[in-house]
Amino acid sequence: MAVVARLKLTDFRSYASAALAAGPGAVVITGDNGAGKTNILEALSFLVPGRGLRGAALSEAARSGGAGGWSLAASLATAAGDAELGTGTAAAAPERRIVRINGAAAAATALGEWLSIVWATPAMDRLFADTPAARRRFLDRLVLALAPGHGQHSLRYEAAMRQRTRLLTGDTPADPAWLMALEAAMAEHGEAIATARAALVAQLSDRLAAAPDGPFARPGLALAGGSAGPGFAAALAAGRMADAAAGRALTGPHRADLEVVHLGKGEPAARGSTGEQKAMLIAIILAHAELVADATGQPPLLLLDEVAAHLDTHRRAALFERLARMDTQVWMTGTDPALFAGVAGTWLRVEAGRIETA
Repeated sequence: MAVVARLKLTDFRSYASAALAAGPGAVVITGDNGAGKTNILEALSFLVPGRGLRGAALSEAARSGGAGGWSLAASLATAAGDAELGTGTAAAAPERRIVRINGAAAAATALGEWLSIVWATPAMDRLFADTPAARRRFLDRLVLALAPGHGQHSLRYEAAMRQRTRLLTGDTPADPAWLMALEAAMAEHGEAIATARAALVAQLSDRLAAAPDGPFARPGLALAGGSAGPGFAAALAAGRMADAAAGRALTGPHRADLEVVHLGKGEPAARGSTGEQKAMLIAIILAHAELVADATGQPPLLLLDEVAAHLDTHRRAALFERLARMDTQVWMTGTDPALFAGVAGTWLRVEAGRIETA
């Protein structure tokens, strides 16, 4: 099990300077609305590649009135050994991320070798009624936990796609050889993206379908569209005129969608109540954590923001019981400590920019 044992924040969001210590298992963070609970989870989410659970620009994480940059440092304990992880930005380059691992400079992608993190936030409560792009981002974060190279394939695919679009929509005729090279790159990385997504959806679907009936609705998953098989490069070449007219590529893994149905009702998840949708989201996240644990021997950290909201007493008790059985560190936030009654672990209280042991 990977455990973030200590975390220090400097000029991050609402914190000028703050530090906390946590043990394995549950970490419960309570406080009033706006106290800074989610900011702690966001800081943790920067310990893996990407732009954190808010998906914000790096500069937005800097404290208003601070020095201009921000930093966080974490002490990580894992079965493979301990590590010191640090990341942040400098005032002179607010959108350039700095990463250090055990004191040495590293690429952000190297963080994924030490830790995987999955989160659920209130903004995701209506994920199934959100846009396909939101569901793709959610799916890709799940894929990253099992395929760390997925992020690089995505970046290179998108870079080639943007260049191709610029060529197709430019004022001068595009160089056919350059277009072919870009389409070949899209085909190479697109196939890797589509394959990794399809493999994870199949594995999750099998696990969810085999799960026993319980208080959490069982979701069924399917991947729609976004194919990038052997004929993808040829399809891109044949579709240049249509893509130029549309100003974007009309086919490819960037058009995929994660379809989710409520297996018990046989209806799209988007039609469920807010509570049902949240329960299905949690079911997916927990099944994914167990899948990662089986595949890698180390389950991901779970960041569950306002997790008790919209869950009735029965589902809430079942959730806490299941989390207690999982060999992973789980960070949970909420305004009312009573919602977490009976949860054993580290309890923290956030108030006026301070983090105190509760």
